[in-house]
Amino acid sequence: MRFSDETLRDIMARFRREMENGLGRDINPTATVKMLPTFVRSIPDGSGDQPFVCNLNCLHLVHTHYFLQLFDHVAECLGDFMEKQKIKDKKLPMGFTFSFPCAHSKLDEAVLLTWTKRFKASGVEGMDVVKLLNKAIKKRGDYDADIMAVVNDTVGTMMTCGFDDQRCEVGIIIGTGTNACYMEELRHIDMVEGDEGRMCINTEWGAFGDDGTLEDIRTEFDREIDRGSLNPGKQLFEKMVSGMYMGELVRLILVKMAKEGLLFEGRITPELLTKGKFDTKHVSAIEKYARRLHKTVRRLVPESDVRFLLSESGSGKGAAMVTAWASRLADQTRQIAETLAQFRLTKEQLLEVKKRMRTEIQNGLSKNTQSTATVKMLPTYVRSTPDGTENGDFLALDLGGTNFRVLLVKIRSGKKRTVEMHNKIYAIPIEVMQGTGEELFDHIVYCISDFLDYMGMKNARLPLGFTFSFPCRQTSLDAGMLVTWTKGFKATDCEGEDVVGLLREAIKRREEFDLDVVAIVNDTVGTMMTCAYEEPTCEVGLIAGTGSNACYMEEIRNIETVDGVDGRMCVNMEWGAFGDNGCLDDIRTQYDNAVDDLSLNAGKQKYEKMCSGMYLGEIVRNILTDLTKRGFLFRGQISETLKTRGIFETKFLSQIESDRLALLQVRSILQHLGLDSTCDDSIIVKEVCGAVSRRAAQICGAGMAAVVDKIRENRGLDHLDITVGVDGTLYKLHPHFSRIMHQTVKELAPKCNVNFLLSEDGSGKGAALITAVGCRLRQ
Repeated sequence: MRFSDETLRDIMARFRREMENGLGRDINPTATVKMLPTFVRSIPDGSGDQPFVCNLNCLHLVHTHYFLQLFDHVAECLGDFMEKQKIKDKKLPMGFTFSFPCAHSKLDEAVLLTWTKRFKASGVEGMDVVKLLNKAIKKRGDYDADIMAVVNDTVGTMMTCGFDDQRCEVGIIIGTGTNACYMEELRHIDMVEGDEGRMCINTEWGAFGDDGTLEDIRTEFDREIDRGSLNPGKQLFEKMVSGMYMGELVRLILVKMAKEGLLFEGRITPELLTKGKFDTKHVSAIEKYARRLHKTVRRLVPESDVRFLLSESGSGKGAAMVTAWASRLADQTRQIAETLAQFRLTKEQLLEVKKRMRTEIQNGLSKNTQSTATVKMLPTYVRSTPDGTENGDFLALDLGGTNFRVLLVKIRSGKKRTVEMHNKIYAIPIEVMQGTGEELFDHIVYCISDFLDYMGMKNARLPLGFTFSFPCRQTSLDAGMLVTWTKGFKATDCEGEDVVGLLREAIKRREEFDLDVVAIVNDTVGTMMTCAYEEPTCEVGLIAGTGSNACYMEEIRNIETVDGVDGRMCVNMEWGAFGDNGCLDDIRTQYDNAVDDLSLNAGKQKYEKMCSGMYLGEIVRNILTDLTKRGFLFRGQISETLKTRGIFETKFLSQIESDRLALLQVRSILQHLGLDSTCDDSIIVKEVCGAVSRRAAQICGAGMAAVVDKIRENRGLDHLDITVGVDGTLYKLHPHFSRIMHQTVKELAPKCNVNFLLSEDGSGKGAALITAVGCRLRQ
């Protein structure tokens, strides 16, 4: 029964292997040392609202045989305690010390894996003990409790001692049962996401040896104890070291020694033959257990300075410490949830957005209200989608953001219709975007000149379509006055001017080539035409990218700003300005207002600022800044990076929300942005991104539902089948935007079967097709 240091070190090595098995994601189900995460992440430091601990009720479940009535009995005891303390009318945070192996998925959720210490209450294994206790409390009905943390007694002991000694990072129970816990590096715990900081691990070491690892050191007495237990073959380590079995081990040894005449002159009394007669307390009175334990540990790990601190107030105080921490965490979670709740719109709210969009559409179509309407419903003079007879070579320009494209589009009709495209992309420098109009259009013409040189077509006078993705009031297909700049453009002397005229003047100034400008086209219209070339049912265009806008084929009789009653005409809605009259103020947040206040066009394009790629990242940054100020993120430290406007691009938002990304990768993205985050921070950032992008997709869907329902009613149909052509990086690249938007349209416009067709070739091809249609109609 005496072990050499060599044998003890061998047992240490075996235990280390079992610990590694328990920590590994793949091996854990078969590990005997389960290494269960507790979701306790820190030792109490005595700061903050720790004195609040005194108000907590900590329930320590003791040995009982009430089986199915077990939790009813616990609820009864708790109720009696609260009555004596005169706190029955208060719903206080509560910690639940439950000293059995449990699988935690969070701090207040613990599924019992197996009973130990002779407990056998049926119907509990595999169940969440918090739910069982809550059910029993509700059944009793005369008090309420808020169970915030389930704590193993080992963890409670460590936390109790940790309150007095910050170096206490290990807890050990050597009593009726035995177990240990310690603070493990999070990066080593495969079952929990994250790599920063530590988490307390409940080792459940009592089962060490259940796989035969300790067979070479177990004795005949250990085997006899095991055979007579309630759980033969289980908790073998516990049966060798814990108080429940130690007295019985000594009794069996004494009986054998007496039988062999080595003790008591060979006499055996009836008491000595009685199971359970020799208690562990008798062993403790004879043997200095603690001193022997301390000496052994220090001898086996001489490189560690191990100090043993006796827990004077048991595990209850530790459970209270954990509960106080959980209470703070729950309050923080609640406040974050309240912040993000502003972005979670109900179906009723979305139906109201749809209804208000319909009202604004009507205002834009009506002659009497069009001048003051926020949704301008601008006629485009595009009266037809492609019919397949379009033919020829066309030049197209595409200006809608910081990049400018020049395209040569070769359209061939016949049995095999083909569209061949060549293009070059040119940057628009910020100083040109916000300089003079003359500088902007001279730059555009310089790019055209370079492209014609590149294609060797300087001498050809080609028909040209100009995709110009800003609000224009058109008087014909080839004339459009810029209403207002959007998307960061501020070039002077352009608003109120005919954009085609400005382009023609710039071409004349260069004196290198001539072009036949046939059509000015909004990018939404170009997108619709591109998709309509492939799918004739496409009569709506949508851009969900840097900006947001839509167009659709409206009945000419409804467009009061245009003469005529027959046929249809594409209307450029310019719906980004929806809400500029205050009609969306009830769903806008302080973060929307902050983004708007510091934008180039404060008070304008409010709908676009809630749902387009140019602004979503900035909304997220404002929320993150606020949460950091409140101490919920980045350790309460607002970095210079977080203060920088525009630092949080929408592409990062798309990456962070990707289902394929683990929290470590999210954290890597944040670190790339100079934000030193923990994995808890990453979880919160992901929630923020999700809330902002979900609202964007939903209100975009509400606007589209208004459009398709309008078309259905225009045509007097009970049911409408229609296709929407879509373009834009937000729609294409965000992992959830398109799905949420589609679902919203389906819910808000149930009488419309809406198919969304992604525009693969952008609005440049559409501009060429409109030019081709224009040439066909002109001929």
